[in-house]
Amino acid sequence: MKKFSDILLKIFSVGIISVLFAGALALVGFIVALVIGGETATEICVFIHKTYFPYIIRFTSIFVAFGLIGMYLSKAKALTISGNSSDNKEE
Repeated sequence: MKKFSDILLKIFSVGIISVLFAGALALVGFIVALVIGGETATEICVFIHKTYFPYIIRFTSIFVAFGLIGMYLSKAKALTISGNSSDNKEE
């Protein structure tokens, strides 16, 4: 189980990083649209909002599910207040 949960957590981390870069790409698209202006800017913004964002949201949800399953299988306590990292996993 440990090896499988490690694989799921690696998929989660790579996926979340890629989704963050995709979000940054959307920001660049909005900035380019702001600079261009006019009808072209409207088309760019509508494309990002109507076509691009739904895919990013779906991919994010999938990767979060991988992360949650991986944390459950490794019995990690990710949302604890404890400052000691050795306390974040059950013995």
